[in-house]
Amino acid sequence: MDAQLIAFTAFTAIAAGLVAMPGADFAVVVRNALVSRRAGAVCGLGIAGGLLVHARLAVVGVAAVLVAVPALFRALQLVGGAYVLYLGVRTLGSLRRLAQGGEEPGAEAAHPLRQGFATNVLNPKASLTFLSLLPQFVPAGQHALPRTMLLALIVFTLALVWFQVVALLVDRLGRWLCRPRAARGLQAGTGVVLTVLGAALLLEPLLA
Repeated sequence: MDAQLIAFTAFTAIAAGLVAMPGADFAVVVRNALVSRRAGAVCGLGIAGGLLVHARLAVVGVAAVLVAVPALFRALQLVGGAYVLYLGVRTLGSLRRLAQGGEEPGAEAAHPLRQGFATNVLNPKASLTFLSLLPQFVPAGQHALPRTMLLALIVFTLALVWFQVVALLVDRLGRWLCRPRAARGLQAGTGVVLTVLGAALLLEPLLA
């Protein structure tokens, strides 16, 4: 098998695993998909856009600066953690309105594109992932920019497809999710995941 094909296959498999790994991105897509499939899909598009930003930062070396300047990295972690924590608290806060029947699951979610983009782009670990992963798949002697941008496009496509699938699944389960108990359970679970992830992002730089 061609060495280039093997390299692209290996990269795609690793990137797919990273994209599908449950985390803040997944939780915020579910949160928006509870409003509608379109909201979840648009949120997924925002996350994919954030990944492109991280790829570009890695290419120009900004991600390396985050490694070299720990205070800057920790500051970005704090901002990202605070935002994810804010989304989690808002999601949990909506449970009371949901229990009173005055709101659809996750109906307070607004601007899903902005939420998806901000959740992803404010996570400095995504930049470090690109910084550590992309160079491994750039053959020696080749120009880095075309190759890394192609690899970034693969990650963008994987994220776009994956989060559309997530939004579709949540939407297809809509009839079951509309049951009060199921809706509250998923809303609570999503809120807890976002809150815990946000708190972990906040505590990590503070305890370092």
